[in-house]
Amino acid sequence: MPEYLSPGVYVEEYESGAVPMEGVGTSTAGFVGLAEKGDVIGKPQLVTSFSDYIRIFGGYLSETKFGDKRYLPYAVEHFFINGGSRAFIMRVCPADAKCAATKSESILSFTAKNPGEWGNRIKVTVSPVSRVKTQVYEVNGNDAVVRNIDGFTIGDVVELADGKTSVYNKITAIEDKTITFENPVNPSIIDKNLVPTKFIKSSEIDVSVKYGDVKEDYLFVSLNTESADYIESRMSKSELVTVAVGEAKPAAKADAKDKKDGAAPVAAIASPFDAVGGKGDAIILQLTGGTDGNVAGVSAAEYIGTDEGPGKRSGIQAFIENSDVSLMAVPGITIPEVQMSLIAHCENLKSRFAVLDMPKDRKKTDELLEYRDMFDSNYAAFYHPWIQIFDPLSKKNVIAPPSGSMVGIYARTDNTVGVHKAPANEVVRACTGLACSYNTAEQDLLNPKGVNLIRSFPGRGIRVWGARTATSNATWKYINVRRLFIYLEESIRANTNWVVFEPNTEALWGRVKRTIEMFLASTWRSGALAGTSPSEAFFVEIGRSTMTQDDIDNGRLICVIGVAPVKPAEFVIFKIGQYTSESNG
Repeated sequence: MPEYLSPGVYVEEYESGAVPMEGVGTSTAGFVGLAEKGDVIGKPQLVTSFSDYIRIFGGYLSETKFGDKRYLPYAVEHFFINGGSRAFIMRVCPADAKCAATKSESILSFTAKNPGEWGNRIKVTVSPVSRVKTQVYEVNGNDAVVRNIDGFTIGDVVELADGKTSVYNKITAIEDKTITFENPVNPSIIDKNLVPTKFIKSSEIDVSVKYGDVKEDYLFVSLNTESADYIESRMSKSELVTVAVGEAKPAAKADAKDKKDGAAPVAAIASPFDAVGGKGDAIILQLTGGTDGNVAGVSAAEYIGTDEGPGKRSGIQAFIENSDVSLMAVPGITIPEVQMSLIAHCENLKSRFAVLDMPKDRKKTDELLEYRDMFDSNYAAFYHPWIQIFDPLSKKNVIAPPSGSMVGIYARTDNTVGVHKAPANEVVRACTGLACSYNTAEQDLLNPKGVNLIRSFPGRGIRVWGARTATSNATWKYINVRRLFIYLEESIRANTNWVVFEPNTEALWGRVKRTIEMFLASTWRSGALAGTSPSEAFFVEIGRSTMTQDDIDNGRLICVIGVAPVKPAEFVIFKIGQYTSESNG
């Protein structure tokens, strides 16, 4: 309780009402597949348009090289065409793919950010540059008194230019306006004139990285590890390359004729530009050696991925770190082990739904049912047949998996009606044909088993004509029912964290009940729940009827919620009979 130590009027805020709840997103997609470029380890990357995808992951993949593993860019493109707006992408690539790199013998090396032949088109330009300069007032051995020390850092290699020659020296200490160098300073650098012509100049480099139309510029970077502009730190955010600074070669000793007064020869110090192999005004480094690897050798293991901990996951496992995705697909990959892994991923997290393709070469109903019978999950749905789309790369129509378009249709339905609407009887945009056609009799066999067909109807276009999950449990046979529950569960989970560690009393129970009831009432009004009144659509129970004293003593708050989801009108039946005017009378 608050303390009252002196007489007076105290105003206190007290929260007793319901806490507003906001529904979670349901239309963010996650895709896994081969791409031209992009990280293969770490977190999936967000794209909000197909141009975003091209910038990060490259363009279309050729059939000659990538075969039936080339469909990721097409799936992402048709996801956006069919209504999607946000997608996270995780690239996979062959284990033997290599990163392009420079072959320079200098201490500076550049490597493409990730594997693939794409890196062979990267060029790096390095130029010498100086950001600051100052004049020297006094010299005493290795010490120089200067006008201004701003911009200089211990460890910097700087240029001492007396107007005739330039030598390089390394800063070992800075105090007040005195700079101490590694080698003795020639007094010829002293210039006390109002308009000086002799200077100590900082010695940095500019780095420009170019790939196609993408260019990254890093100005005034340093090779000094103590500098705030150290090249590895400045270029750590590059989307094209990684940079590494190696050991410099041992510096040569000065010739005997350069000795003065019998002193030992001093080590020559090279400028940063010379240290990286600089010549003239700039050097251009071409990355080479990048390969896409053996695409045919990509197996289920690459798609499933590995879990080496945060920031080190790959494939499907990389989505463990992502809490935004609610729809998952591995376009065109119908390896059973991969699809089972994706289903297991969705079932374990219970916050996302898998959209799966059937094998392209299976067309007969018995072949499809045989494949479908390997799976049983209410967190996944199968679609068939493959669809015909235009391929901008080959300039012709090609057959592609439907999962990318379907995920887009899921998103479109969610955004226009709601997650409670079955993603069916919707036109597949940018689809010009089907790999094969099925009639009603064939669908009579496939639909009850959870094979959702895409069919062509004269005058109505090509439409999704199924909304079943891949489960044998009739309670969860409809896609929209399962996804509605995912939405409700995740929304309640995300919006009730405030309850944790609150006193587990009747006051808290009442507040939690009112909070959830308000959210479910709003959901009912949107048409997602059945019933003519809130009492018919849902109930929320919390209290002594849901918790024992042992639950309360052990810190458990148990709330029981029941909802009546709307079911799709899958079978529309009109019963028509004959009647006469006499029978009506």
